[in-house]
Amino acid sequence: MKLVDNVVRSFKVAKIFRDFHDKVTAIDFSPEGDFIVCCSEDDQIVVYDCEKGVQTKTVNSKKYGVDLVHFTHAKNTCIHSSTKVDDTIRYLSLHDTKYLRYFPGHTKKVVTMCLSPTDDCFISGSLDKTVRLWDLRSPNCHGLMHLTGRPVVAYDPDGLIFAAGINSECIKLYDLRSFDKGPFTTFKQSQEKECDWTGLKFSGDGKSILISTNGSIIRLIDAFQGTPLQSFAGHLNNKGIPIEASFSPDSQFIFSGSTDGRIHVWNAETGYKVCVLNADHPHPVTCVQFNPKFMMLATACQNVGFWLPTSDED
Repeated sequence: MKLVDNVVRSFKVAKIFRDFHDKVTAIDFSPEGDFIVCCSEDDQIVVYDCEKGVQTKTVNSKKYGVDLVHFTHAKNTCIHSSTKVDDTIRYLSLHDTKYLRYFPGHTKKVVTMCLSPTDDCFISGSLDKTVRLWDLRSPNCHGLMHLTGRPVVAYDPDGLIFAAGINSECIKLYDLRSFDKGPFTTFKQSQEKECDWTGLKFSGDGKSILISTNGSIIRLIDAFQGTPLQSFAGHLNNKGIPIEASFSPDSQFIFSGSTDGRIHVWNAETGYKVCVLNADHPHPVTCVQFNPKFMMLATACQNVGFWLPTSDED
């Protein structure tokens, strides 16, 4: 089955999980797409099997809290930021629920984190106006950058470049082999009036960068020139909260949540709204991701929804 407009419109909720008592703040598929990990404000980490549609693991992180959970390249380990005690990033074995390593250094809340698509490195950005580069094998950061404002970060699909969006007004691109020399290019963007940037993602083909906000606008820019390509609007965000927007794996479609619990889908190239999907989401949908390998969408408010296409079209 190929992802085309009719197939996207046919997506329906196949399963809803009601395992959380509070808002889900982050979701992440394993690289092979067979598992998804979710975390919430009630300090829970829950893993689901995407094929069987069942919960496979629950971990309580009452002491440190949990946010920005990401699978590493091994499907039984993850990293997450902390919401209590300190701002250390933690590396957790889901197999035996033990912490394998701590990554201390940030002095304020970690607000953005991205794992390299190619190796065991990751980047984090914090309200302390720094970006740090890490390797899972060492507790010390191997790169530190001081910025002028709040960052959002992302790796490109080849893991050779990373982008840092700063103060909701510019994006700087760094070569990972020589990041200490500063950015090799800077894209100035028009300053957002009503909202702040809350997320950054490269498309799967590496040609564009998607900027999520805590307002009712999503921006798409050219990854080589920094020129604006599209602005996606029409989804409700009347609470000023970060709402995740994501690409489909083929880079053709953009999916976003909304505060009224619906999912909005646009064509990335034309900006045309393909459809609005209704779900059993009683709260704002803040997390939306498409499975990297399977024809499946995951969305989360306090509940987690698995979506599958119901269309027979090729």
